[in-house]
Amino acid sequence: MRVLQHPSPNFGPRRNGQTPCVVVIHYTAMQSAGAAITRLCDPDAEVSAHYLIAMSGEITQLVQEDQRAWHAGAGQWRGQADVNSRSIGIELDNAGTHPFSEPQMAALEFLLKGIMRRWPIHPDDVIGHSDMAPGRKIDPGSRFDWARLARQGLAGPVEAAGNGDFLAAASDAGFSADVPAATLLQATRLRFAPWRSGPLTEEDCALCHRV
Repeated sequence: MRVLQHPSPNFGPRRNGQTPCVVVIHYTAMQSAGAAITRLCDPDAEVSAHYLIAMSGEITQLVQEDQRAWHAGAGQWRGQADVNSRSIGIELDNAGTHPFSEPQMAALEFLLKGIMRRWPIHPDDVIGHSDMAPGRKIDPGSRFDWARLARQGLAGPVEAAGNGDFLAAASDAGFSADVPAATLLQATRLRFAPWRSGPLTEEDCALCHRV
C-alpha cells in the first residue's frame, strides 16, 4: 500500500532518547482530509501527527516515526507523561459522528502492522486519545471498532480480567491520568463499552465489553 509524503514543519527530537512504545489514534474532526493536512502542516497551529488516513484509505506521512510529532498534548499513559516523546500519532479523517470506512480501517491495519514490526509496541499500548487524556479528549470516539483491531492483535482485548476493583483494573490497563473516578469511568466505557451508562457495574470493574 502506497504511503504519500507531505512533510510537516511541526516536529522535534524525541526527548531523553525515548523511542516509540505507544500508538495514539485520533480523529481529525475537520471537513476533509485535505483541510486536516493543511492544519497539521501550519506552523502557527503547532500541531501535527505522524500519519493521516483519509476516508478513501489514502495514507499520508507528515512526520518521520523517529521524530516527536505534536499530537497528544497533556495527559499520560502507564504513569508516564510527555506521551508525544513515546508515541506515534495517527489521525483518521472522521468527524466522530459516523462510522470509519472500510478502506480507512484496512489502511490503519496495514499501517499498524508495519509500525509494530519496526518498534517494540505491545497491542495493549495501541490506544485512543481519550485513553491518555480522559475528560479532555473523546477521540477516536464511540464509532471506532476496537474489537476489529483486537482480533488481529493490533490492539488490546476488549475484555480484560478484573478483581472487582474498578480503579485497580483501569490502572492495570494503563489508564493513569489523574482524573475523577467518574471521568475515568466515562473514558473506559468509551473504549470498552460505549453503549453502557448509569452507575458502575461489575462489567466496568473488569473493563468488560459484554452488554
